[in-house]
Amino acid sequence: MTGFAVETVDLPHAQLIVELRAVNARFLDLSFRMGEDFRVLEPQLRERIGRAVQRGKLECRINLAPREDAALPASLNNELIVQLHALAQAVHRQFPQARPLSVAEILRWPGMTGESTPDFAALRATVLDRLDAVLGQFNASRDREGEKLKAALVERIAAMRTLVEQLRPRTTEIVSVFREKLNRRLQELLPNPPASLDQDRLHQEVVLFAQKIDVDEEMDRLLTHLDEVERTLASGGAVGKRLDFLMQELNREANTLGSKSASLDYTQTSVELKVLIEQMREQIQNIE
Repeated sequence: MTGFAVETVDLPHAQLIVELRAVNARFLDLSFRMGEDFRVLEPQLRERIGRAVQRGKLECRINLAPREDAALPASLNNELIVQLHALAQAVHRQFPQARPLSVAEILRWPGMTGESTPDFAALRATVLDRLDAVLGQFNASRDREGEKLKAALVERIAAMRTLVEQLRPRTTEIVSVFREKLNRRLQELLPNPPASLDQDRLHQEVVLFAQKIDVDEEMDRLLTHLDEVERTLASGGAVGKRLDFLMQELNREANTLGSKSASLDYTQTSVELKVLIEQMREQIQNIE
């Protein structure tokens, strides 16, 4: 299931950004993009995210970015500049081909602008605090997407119920057609049937045919599985794996229905059911 959330904390000279984004995946695949100063938080971040999210390819980004409106420093650290210049000359005497430091690299040198080093202990605590807010936003966005997916699944469940109810009366009609066809075939083969022809045998053949094509049990199980899908959707929570299992059971009943096909109606209904089940299965891969 996809999702996105971000929290930004304004600091005197920078912005702390905590971001979560996810795309569909069958299991939880968690990765991090953050500076080494925040890497120590990874076990705690992984634990907190794992409690709130169970499925999806999720990326957590933590970034400390300079503020665009931050004022430029009034002066540079002249003592540090002298030291850095002396060290650079010493390096070039040993390695004449070495690339000289750029202005940007010099300005980014720690302590060059007189700014104090960020209090990373306090920043890490802020990250953990903001992560809870980000997770709340993240799951709220996924809940909204989940409601849309639920509506799509309910629509397909209704379509499957309609197909089953339309097929139920056809079994009696198919048996009657078979009886008439068998009688007609006997008349063609035996225009003057002997008196010894056992009508009970004809009746037995019709009964055996009716048993062979009887799909009431399969349709009852299919409707039971649909009831369970609806109950699971209504229960909420992490239901993706259970729904995935129910799709397998629905597909099994649809296949059995097709294997007992005694008419084009059976075959067509089986195919349409499997198409709907596959559409549902694709959507369920996105549900946690």
